[in-house]
Amino acid sequence: MRATELSELAAFDAAARHRSFRRASEERGVTASAISHAVSQLEARVGIRLLNRTTRSVSLTDAGAMLLAQVSPAFCEIGAALDALNQYRDTPFGKVRINAPNSIAPFIFGPVMGPLLAANPKLELEIVATDRLVDIAAEGFDAGIRLGESLRDGMTAVKIKPQLRFAVVGSPAYFERRPPPRTPADLKDHVCIRNIFPSGAAYPWEFARAGRIVSFEPSGPLSLDDHELMVEAARSGVALAYVWEDRARPWLAGGQLVECLTTWRAPEEWLYLYYPARRYLSAGLRAVVEALRV
Repeated sequence: MRATELSELAAFDAAARHRSFRRASEERGVTASAISHAVSQLEARVGIRLLNRTTRSVSLTDAGAMLLAQVSPAFCEIGAALDALNQYRDTPFGKVRINAPNSIAPFIFGPVMGPLLAANPKLELEIVATDRLVDIAAEGFDAGIRLGESLRDGMTAVKIKPQLRFAVVGSPAYFERRPPPRTPADLKDHVCIRNIFPSGAAYPWEFARAGRIVSFEPSGPLSLDDHELMVEAARSGVALAYVWEDRARPWLAGGQLVECLTTWRAPEEWLYLYYPARRYLSAGLRAVVEALRV
């Protein structure tokens, strides 16, 4: 097989798996137009349409689905074989793409990025931080990071550090106008920020005491999906915020924020790095796992 034919098949494999020329181009490190051109060349060579294209989507034809089922495992085997060469190198080589929640990514990667890259100078780490729930396989990530409750079947999960917990915080100016709540039930008399996912779905504030879990769903005028914005809103005195404690820690230490309901703190949450269950784990991803593992 000629190199051009192999390159066309690799472009098709990436575009078909991602159902997107853009995401395929990000994986392959070329332009989206180069991916599209390579697939068109392959289709012209075999005389069969493999992908249906519209301005908004890419889908497989029946012939394309059959070809993908044949070539995708082969490319996985090729990738595994190339990655196996890492055993003959001093350190892992190549790119590792990881998706992580924007609200906690700094606390996960901040302490480990420097030592990890220093110990593995040929490793390329790409971290995409978003609180949107991502299909890591469909979007070309090697792994993702989520709370355990968000994990899907068919994934291998590794418990990682740090362990995090939520805190309810407000400014001193806010508490000059209203007494601090003593129980979660008191929150109904306060202005509370609604925590939402990027999809717009809200999630409740959760508390625990003496083995009992209590949920509170704010109905205030402010809804936010970014914990930094929540902290800023709380600092301004407009409302109480329910945020990761580490996100608010500098302002708590400086007195700009005050924590309340400390005896009702929910249990600390464990985070997990997860990736599709498969037989072969790349040396680069293995290095990341070892750096983050509890």
